[in-house]
Amino acid sequence: MSESVRVERDGDVALVIVNNPPVNALSWHVRQGLFDGITQATESGASAIVVICDGRTFIAGADISEFGGGAPQAVGLQEVQSAMEDAPVPVIAAIHGTALGGGLEVALCAHYRVSVASAKFGLPEVNLGLLPGAGGTQRLPRLVGVPKALEMMTTGRHISSAEAKEGGLVDDVVDSDSLDDLRAAAVAFANKAVDENMPRTRVRDRNELVEQHKGDEQTFADFRKGIARKTRGFLAPEYNIRCIEAAANLPFDEGLKVEGKLFMELMTGPQSAAQRYYFFAERAANKIPDIPKDTPLIDVQKVGVLGAGTMGGGIAMNFANVGIPVTIVERDQESLDRGLGVVRKNYERSRSTTPEQVEERMALITGSTDKADFADCDMVIEAVFEDMDLKKSIFKELDEICKPGALLASNTSALDVNEIAAVTSRPESVIGMHFFSPANVMKLLENVRGDKSSDSVVATTMAIGKKIKKVSVMVGVCPGFVGNRMLFMRGAEAERMLMEGATPAQVDNVLYEFGFPMGPFSMSDLAGLDIGWKEETSSSSTIREILCENGRRGQKNGRGYYTYDPDTRAATPDPEVEQLIKDFAISKGHEQREVSDQEILERLLYPMVNEGAKILEEKIAIRGSDIDVVWVNGYGWPVYRGGPMHWADSVGLAEIVEKIKGYSESLGGKHWTLSPLLEQLATDGGQLQTYTS
Repeated sequence: MSESVRVERDGDVALVIVNNPPVNALSWHVRQGLFDGITQATESGASAIVVICDGRTFIAGADISEFGGGAPQAVGLQEVQSAMEDAPVPVIAAIHGTALGGGLEVALCAHYRVSVASAKFGLPEVNLGLLPGAGGTQRLPRLVGVPKALEMMTTGRHISSAEAKEGGLVDDVVDSDSLDDLRAAAVAFANKAVDENMPRTRVRDRNELVEQHKGDEQTFADFRKGIARKTRGFLAPEYNIRCIEAAANLPFDEGLKVEGKLFMELMTGPQSAAQRYYFFAERAANKIPDIPKDTPLIDVQKVGVLGAGTMGGGIAMNFANVGIPVTIVERDQESLDRGLGVVRKNYERSRSTTPEQVEERMALITGSTDKADFADCDMVIEAVFEDMDLKKSIFKELDEICKPGALLASNTSALDVNEIAAVTSRPESVIGMHFFSPANVMKLLENVRGDKSSDSVVATTMAIGKKIKKVSVMVGVCPGFVGNRMLFMRGAEAERMLMEGATPAQVDNVLYEFGFPMGPFSMSDLAGLDIGWKEETSSSSTIREILCENGRRGQKNGRGYYTYDPDTRAATPDPEVEQLIKDFAISKGHEQREVSDQEILERLLYPMVNEGAKILEEKIAIRGSDIDVVWVNGYGWPVYRGGPMHWADSVGLAEIVEKIKGYSESLGGKHWTLSPLLEQLATDGGQLQTYTS
């Protein structure tokens, strides 16, 4: 027996108990312990076996740190599963917490499953660019049916014990969340199985539900069509579907071979490597090396938000969603009413919010036109127009109004947080909290640490981000911080390539094919080309000004870089726009030429990589992986490419350095000035993704 698994007896029932904190992951010693425990239990003459776990959860999944690490130590998971399936006595899996991935695949090899009411079940391997590699693709559809298995495995969604019971995944649910009650119920179920001579049918032999879809190509075709937009570019969802097709059309052992082959293709491919890397990168972003773990946090019981516009209203929703009262202040009643109305409509349109929850959350949001109502707030977030003078005047007011110790945050996307903090008498209480629009939807929270931000303020900001279910990254002060600073570099080259002969559609399509949801010109149309544009001062000096002068505002009036269908909003490249751009470029002395897709990709992304390296040199980001977390969550970088730093490492830093040097010579521009860090890493064989500043 290994130290992480032990065997106990409860009468004639043997309990094989896993204890591998914190989540009982299927590390090699757990697999060995389970195999030895099942063997010992059967050899000891036990009438039945219960597999159960100590701690807060059942087996929550595989030990991801072992992935890609060569041959597994000890016994493989399939040997454990065979020992359970082929046991001469009933085997019952007793589940609390979560049974995910390999944990659920273990439970599927028991003859019966019993769970507490709060348990969750799922096969989330798709989120790591993988598929269940231990028979899950073949066993799950045999228990819950093909449609349910398709939905669960391509989304990775966790289902409740009630849904699991209804779908046939669980045999009995204990009306309790107590581990002691679960143990008692599982032993009682085991004794019942023995007394009533209940069949020990293996899940692998239950073919009725999969045989209903043998040769049923339409079900799979319809499902693929239904998820095509959401899963564009990802390999793992399609590979999961193919495995379930194999479960429907092939004998179990043959289906298992298909699963094994496709699993290895994904495991050894670049997409899963990127998604596994990102899994750890997101967790690392929570750690601020110079902030002690015991740093006291500010007790945030009430939050103030200044501004009830799109951003302010969205920010307020984040706090109301987790039960934190919010005071939202606007300059006049009309603006306040309009903003609160939008918040209510957002809640009412949400499929995940019941009418009762809408009222509960709206009751937590109090509107006001008086900043003095911030006096009792523990945290106040300013979400007004991006203007330094305006923000400084607001923070002077907040400094006078807010109580001592209150955290004062600016939702700035690019401005100097130190300059804002300097107008207050408490710069240690000031920090940036850059939410992304729409703030109630976007996951990223780019927290900006000022030079004088206290440890408590930094730690509290990260903790609050986690509480409101954001992916938080702590960055330093510079124009544009991490995300927008890199975006500016991409935008400069996109505009330059239009002047050389590339079309907006060509540039956008290169990024779309790379995996982004849209390119820079589609994004500009969506935001509105006339943001910040004034007709009276427009001078036909940029492409954007020319488009606005020609009545092109973007999606809002159906004409921008593209023309838009009034019903579907489908974009169509516009020859008139292409001619306007061409005429403007020629008038400025730019020779027109064919620009290849490869050149477009390099000129859009390599300046971002170069700027990311400069950000690390300047210690604006703590880690290279933090930059990737920012770009995946805030800017649509495809997670199956890991982020710009991971992607650059996969391309090869030496190759990128040579390209940057070439573009620097031929094109010029500050953004093509090579980062010394990037050049050094390329020379030394280092990596951007693992670099710590």
